[in-house]
Amino acid sequence: MNEQKNPWTTIREEVVYANNWIEVVHKDVLNPNGNPGVYGQVNFKNIAIGVIPVDEEGNTWLVGQYRFPLEEYSWEIPEGGCPEGENMLDAAKRELKEETGMEAGSYEMICKIHTSNSVCKEVAYIYLAKDLKQGKAEPEDTEQLVVKKVKLSEAIQMVMENKITDSMSVAGLLKAERFLKGEV
Repeated sequence: MNEQKNPWTTIREEVVYANNWIEVVHKDVLNPNGNPGVYGQVNFKNIAIGVIPVDEEGNTWLVGQYRFPLEEYSWEIPEGGCPEGENMLDAAKRELKEETGMEAGSYEMICKIHTSNSVCKEVAYIYLAKDLKQGKAEPEDTEQLVVKKVKLSEAIQMVMENKITDSMSVAGLLKAERFLKGEV
């Protein structure tokens, strides 16, 4: 069996809903065993971008906000979307500035993840930002943000205690910790 070959066959697909951020596609398929079925897929119109700012003292900045679909408050790394045609690094710089007011002297992409590979094909790229300079935040009108400075070790503890549950934040913070220790 070839693990790289797609075992699914798409018979028909139709966009059943779309807005500025997502589209929902209904697919009639043959599953890997050749049986007919359906698959619903959500396609995001942006690439997900996250940024983990870390200063010389080992501090990072988290962004808190109420997440409407979850109906919960969430602590996260600064993150947002990169529209088609925008450079991902430029989007990372924009998101960091918008949400925290910071600019960084260096950025390094440290993580690529699939955010939910069962119903969507969203990909996220997470950057480590260093050499930070504080400015004024410029959040979008859909964002009511609280920004807090914590030790990176405290953010990792928040991940371990399920106080940070956003997938990009969990993966990015754990990877950043190992990256900064030279383990990656």
